[in-house]
Amino acid sequence: MTFESTHSALTHSARGSLRQKKAEPQVRVIVFSIGELTLALHIEVVYKIISNTLVFGSGLSNVGIAHLGEHELTILDLQQNLYQNRTPGQAVTADYVIVIQSSNGEFYGIPVSVAPTIMELPISTIRVLPESYRNADTLGIATHTAVIEAEKPLTLFLLDVYQLLHKLMPQ
Repeated sequence: MTFESTHSALTHSARGSLRQKKAEPQVRVIVFSIGELTLALHIEVVYKIISNTLVFGSGLSNVGIAHLGEHELTILDLQQNLYQNRTPGQAVTADYVIVIQSSNGEFYGIPVSVAPTIMELPISTIRVLPESYRNADTLGIATHTAVIEAEKPLTLFLLDVYQLLHKLMPQ
């Protein structure tokens, strides 16, 4: 957590006296990239992040399997789902896997090639994605977007775990 998110910032008013300015509410997320997209998950839904994980699967679908201790972990290949560009093959090693747990206790993993990071998003930067977009695009697994103003603006797509599992897992 940053100092400003845990404490009120002191600022000088126009009269020169000190007054307290409340910090804007923030949402903590795990940020990662898939292709050219920057995605995020609420930190509360992330069980853990593991590295150098062997993933088994045919490569013909967007799911695979990996071992997590004494549990089997269903791998959701967002790269293949979003871009349909993975080639079939045998087991591959995922640099990092973001592990989430569904409401029924089953573990799922999202493989990523670069270590995910924690970010605090001001509530004012978060916007709802239009339902028409969510219904029409493979990125319909996101429900919100956040735009971070900087020298080079950053757009994050916030994923909804329910939508992610509902759209990617065969019924």
